Amino acid sequence: MYVSSDIKLVQDMVARFPSFQDLYECHIENNGEILSHVIFWDIVQDVIKAYLEQGESVLDWQAVLDFLEGEMQIGDSGVRSVIVTSFLEALPFPGAPGHEIVEHLGSLMSEKFHEIRPSG
Repeated sequence: MYVSSDIKLVQDMVARFPSFQDLYECHIENNGEILSHVIFWDIVQDVIKAYLEQGESVLDWQAVLDFLEGEMQIGDSGVRSVIVTSFLEALPFPGAPGHEIVEHLGSLMSEKFHEIRPSG
């Protein structure tokens, strides 16, 4: 059975970061399938929450950023589209809690972030 690269990205994230498992199962239950752009909204919220909690969360937000940076390097256009459109564009704006996470993006994600949101 063929699995598109954006769906595989979500599945790989859940396998690598078990704290996304409940979110994933709820998403499947609500939608009947994986809608990568939709589930990434919730992923962003969990990553920002973990960033703001600074060590109190079971989710290693920096490891998630590193994982996504690696996927930007090796992934196809479907993977990069999800990361840019549904992760980077959903990051907090300047002045919002958690905006400083953009300072921790890897080089490719940082470059794309500044292309799509030049003012932050």
